[in-house]
Amino acid sequence: MLAQLKLGESSVSDLARPYNMSLPAVTKHIKVLEKAGLITKTKEAQWRPCKLKEDGLKEVSDWIEEYRAYWEASFDRLEVYLKSVTAEKEAEKLENQTSDQKESSPRHGKKGKKNGRKKSDGKS
Repeated sequence: MLAQLKLGESSVSDLARPYNMSLPAVTKHIKVLEKAGLITKTKEAQWRPCKLKEDGLKEVSDWIEEYRAYWEASFDRLEVYLKSVTAEKEAEKLENQTSDQKESSPRHGKKGKKNGRKKSDGKS
């Protein structure tokens, strides 16, 4: 409805047209928007034109901007934290892989074996 009113004044009937809603339901929505200070509704004979209240949207925009800055800072801190946790996990994983490779290498196997064969003592 706000997008429609952005284009200019509209009657309650015009506002209801794109939606599958009764006029009383649309009227309730309009009252909520009016109470929130986003639109104004006047009375001209049988016609009740509605229009955007520009300063109402400015207040909403300012309020949203405060929270946008808060959430951006929060998400920036979260990003830094997640990167540090991920780096620690990757370092742990790499360390575990390295120690597993050392334990399974042939040099660290049983004495007297070379390349998986027993060392010969020269006696047959």
